[in-house]
Amino acid sequence: MNPYHTLIIDDELAAREVIRTLLADTPMLRVVDEAANGLEAVQKILLHRPHLIFLDIQMPRLDGFSVLRKVWPDHQPTVVFTTAYDQYALQAFEVNAIDYLLKPFDEIRFGQALGRAIERLNNQNQPKIEALLAQLLSAHTPAPPREYLSRVLVKEQGRMYFVNLNDVQFLDADGNYITLHTATGKHIVYDSLTKLETRLDPNQFVRMHRSHIVNLAYVQEVETHFNGDYIVHLKLGQTLKWTRNYRDKIQAFLG
Repeated sequence: MNPYHTLIIDDELAAREVIRTLLADTPMLRVVDEAANGLEAVQKILLHRPHLIFLDIQMPRLDGFSVLRKVWPDHQPTVVFTTAYDQYALQAFEVNAIDYLLKPFDEIRFGQALGRAIERLNNQNQPKIEALLAQLLSAHTPAPPREYLSRVLVKEQGRMYFVNLNDVQFLDADGNYITLHTATGKHIVYDSLTKLETRLDPNQFVRMHRSHIVNLAYVQEVETHFNGDYIVHLKLGQTLKWTRNYRDKIQAFLG
């Protein structure tokens, strides 16, 4: 396994050397750099994107909490705070630090913090069983069938009623006014034909002209016309033009 990249951030050289020495016998971690103030810390965190940082709180230019606020939207390392002041402990854990080392700390206390940090890193690096199960299920579970319109609401002369789409032979549009043609009459709705088309079952309704959508159940026959166009004859006697711009819909007819 590749070692976890680690960054040591402290304005005191001696404090950085102590941490570096204590980490020397931990092959799971590799110190990639050090920073001596808050601004330098922000730059090096975003440059190296370390897995783990040892972060002093009181530093010149930016304190430890300000450093985290600046880098957190782009990178979220595991954090062990190191400080000579215990009044920051509560605030440290509020920002999800893995541990809070109060200087001067001994090798045992440092080892405890290091063990918790490595455990956190290992857990973050393991694929979650829930995610694996979800991926497995999504790969083998067919997508639910899409819901298409079965009827259209018509508002006409102060009343509202539904028209069953199975009764609609074809639709034609004039601007944003769409006429639904049925055996019993015509019904006008205010909508975009292109928008309405996306809500119609493509196995039943086919766009064959910029102004026409036909219900395949009512198609009697199709005959060739000029310039690659076709004439569509409906069972109840109407004829519609199927223009060559919509010839990609031919599979619907063949199906």
